[in-house]
Amino acid sequence: MSEARRAIAAARRLVVKVGSSALTTAGDGLDVSRLDALVDAIADRVARDTQIVLVSSGAIGAGLAPLALGKRPRDLATQQAAASVGQLALAHAYAESFGRYSLTVGQVLLTSDDVVRRAHYRNAQRTFSRLLALGAVPVVNENDTVATEEIRFGDNDRLAALVAHLVGAEALVLLSDVDALYDGDPRGGATRRITEVNGQSDVDGIAVGMSSSGLGTGGMVSKLAAARTAAAAGIPVLLAAAADAAKALGAAEVGTAFGAADSRLSARRFWLGYAAGSSGRLQLDDGAVSAVVRRRRSLLAAGITGVDGDFQAGDVVDLVDPAQRVVARGVVAFDAGELPGLIGRSSHQLPEEQRREVVHADDLVPLR
Repeated sequence: MSEARRAIAAARRLVVKVGSSALTTAGDGLDVSRLDALVDAIADRVARDTQIVLVSSGAIGAGLAPLALGKRPRDLATQQAAASVGQLALAHAYAESFGRYSLTVGQVLLTSDDVVRRAHYRNAQRTFSRLLALGAVPVVNENDTVATEEIRFGDNDRLAALVAHLVGAEALVLLSDVDALYDGDPRGGATRRITEVNGQSDVDGIAVGMSSSGLGTGGMVSKLAAARTAAAAGIPVLLAAAADAAKALGAAEVGTAFGAADSRLSARRFWLGYAAGSSGRLQLDDGAVSAVVRRRRSLLAAGITGVDGDFQAGDVVDLVDPAQRVVARGVVAFDAGELPGLIGRSSHQLPEEQRREVVHADDLVPLR
């Protein structure tokens, strides 16, 4: 068994994410038998002294049948209406199902804003910490009733990765209607099942597709991105089928395991690198990329070749290489309007009051 699988099987605090397609069907809405099977697996793991946070999709899907909607609506207003009805049904079903094991459920509704804004992020940390200390099982869902841009491809997968770091989880389990990562669409045949991912080379060149059900917004692209985000921050990840939840939460010998980076990012650095919204971009030359990414140095004006966006000092910006790939993120020390006159110039060429780092190393996170 790989080190990642051992860590997942032994984790004492675990985030489990389940997709809409694993809980709902287009014709009948919420499938209580599937939900009960998931809760059975979670309750068994909780009985083995593991704290679990459940990130659950399914509110919109659960609202389709009560509103006589045959398929997931495309317009935002109807999505929000379905979420409003489905959220009650989903919360009630979880409370009833966990109640079979005398486990208390606490519902936590989040939008991306709650993990993007630093103050909200810390408030959410305190809420989760207290719920877990009181022995409750937090059930997290995106607040689709009021979400706008948040109702989009892959958001709950990303949310699960952010929640995993936010609560200090030792592992993340992503459950869906796909049993593992493949190097192509498994429905097309002639694809290879990937059981372990320990670096970029293990996923180079693979083509991943959408969920087959048509109910969820996430596909394998979003799950792969979420898994890599968590793993890069020091959290091992297991991607498996919801039907294999008991095995996934047991010995973790199913699905695809993603090995974690050697070191875990601090809460601030994780927020900066993966949760905070970006207000602009700084284009770097090759020398600056090497200094920032490889040597973990501060970014100076001399290494900047271009500026995009309308940001202010203190905002988070992306740092991009000459090929326009984002290689790091950081807190910028100048307004966007100040930088054009500084870029490409050495510190000794600048006025004394402007001889400072554009992005200080302490406020900069290279991205893997």
